[in-house]
Amino acid sequence: MKGKYHVVVQNRRIKFEFDIRRNITIIRGDSATGKTTLINLIETYERYGDESGIILSCDKSCLTINNGNWEGVIARSHECIIFADEDTGIVKTPDFAAAIRGSDNYYVLITREDLPNLPYSVEEIYGIHVSGKYAGVRQVYNSFYRLYGTRDMKSPGTVDMVLAEDTNSGFEFLKAVVSENMDCVSAGGKTKIRNLVKSNKGKSILVFADGAAFGAEIGELYLYMKDHPEVCAYLPESFEWIILSSGLIDGKRVEEIINNTESHLESADYFSWEQYYTKLLVQETKDTYLRYSKSHLNEVYLHPKEKKALLDVIEILKPILET
Repeated sequence: MKGKYHVVVQNRRIKFEFDIRRNITIIRGDSATGKTTLINLIETYERYGDESGIILSCDKSCLTINNGNWEGVIARSHECIIFADEDTGIVKTPDFAAAIRGSDNYYVLITREDLPNLPYSVEEIYGIHVSGKYAGVRQVYNSFYRLYGTRDMKSPGTVDMVLAEDTNSGFEFLKAVVSENMDCVSAGGKTKIRNLVKSNKGKSILVFADGAAFGAEIGELYLYMKDHPEVCAYLPESFEWIILSSGLIDGKRVEEIINNTESHLESADYFSWEQYYTKLLVQETKDTYLRYSKSHLNEVYLHPKEKKALLDVIEILKPILET
């Protein structure tokens, strides 16, 4: 399944309207924010259709799952948008992650908990915004709003340390670029970033991680950053996304893919957009001087022209390197 889908769910009292564009979308919020109401409306429409008094508009079928039926629903559903609420505890398990890997459905998971088994994007974590738009007719309007920023969550001042997610090409590039100005350390995986940040308390730290699969880690880090302004984060989709966005490779065609990734990526083939960007970059640079390998950086990306093109994308580094 690929593409962006507009969903409208409403009855006489309440209306939800939002877009879904990735295989995993997370909705968060406290009680009484409409999360359960949304699931109930979809489930009721699923059972009774138009007789329910509910209007559900979407180009794809919208279904719900619970702890008892989830395996059967996923197995027999194709190119659907499947919703689960926070009482569906199965979404936290490795079994659920295994079941939806390779699925051609999109999944909207309503939960206040992090889901470390799933590679979801920081861009696809939402709250529900309640508007008075329809107050005059006694109808409440609800839409989604993004909880976290994506690229730079706040601008840094001076930085003592760049903390990168892994040890691959992205880390090699960062270390080569910033090592004269500051330390560059690999966390050795996204789950270790929070502890390393806390263990370096007092240092000014720039966290550099792949936003496309960092969703389960962002909540705690974001709260820590609010109380520790010396810590900031830059969360591009991935290092491969940075290269693809730099204009070094067939600018206009690749730019269109980057700007409309959901229209090009088949969700059954890629569990996260990070995987798609890696494969795309490898394909686009094969047999060229820009040949890309995730495990080891091609040194051409450190040549002046190529390095500048990448740093023009990573704007957050410019003031750091100039200090």
